[in-house]
Amino acid sequence: MSNRSIGLEPALQSYLLSVSLREHPLLARLRAETAQHPSANMQIAPEQGQFMAMLLKLIDARRCIEVGVFTGYSSLAMALAMPDDGRIIACDISEEYTAVARRYWDEAGVADRIDLRLAPALETLDALLADGEAGCHDFAFLDADKEGYPDYFERSLALLRPGGLIAVDNTLWDGAVADPADQAPDTVAIRAFNRERLDDPRIDLALVPIGDGLTLARKR
Repeated sequence: MSNRSIGLEPALQSYLLSVSLREHPLLARLRAETAQHPSANMQIAPEQGQFMAMLLKLIDARRCIEVGVFTGYSSLAMALAMPDDGRIIACDISEEYTAVARRYWDEAGVADRIDLRLAPALETLDALLADGEAGCHDFAFLDADKEGYPDYFERSLALLRPGGLIAVDNTLWDGAVADPADQAPDTVAIRAFNRERLDDPRIDLALVPIGDGLTLARKR
């Protein structure tokens, strides 16, 4: 719901970016183009993209999954952080949105690292499991329909190796999760997802207030 970190006033957000953001020129251009899009609020914050790129480097990720591509900022940030043999399976259903992503992947020279699957994400994830890829992936980023988060999470957890990491976007939902009066379906779904993760013995857990809230779940 936001393309800057929740709770940061504009002046502090500007300062944060001025002293920490090392944004690839193509990422900056893609962010500027996406800012003109009617659904620009679906774009992740640049500091979140940089944070995720660091996570991939820290765990030496080579096989990644993305559920929800939009115009490709997060997948481009991840692909640029990966070695030449890195691969991302990117799941989306929009040819229109991902056409923008493809342009930037091509220009950045990382299109060969990103396998775009235009189909419902559960179909793609279930196909990967059927192909014997359980326990073979290092990282998953979930940023799609919120009511689908539990199913995406379960499939991603099965696909990850022990020590692999799942990052789930929008888990603070612009603060709505803390407002008991907000009973919108997406808000209710995110609250339930967050509660379930707290007591999930299969993972190590952190919810980081970057972007719109980023839940990190490390597979034990």
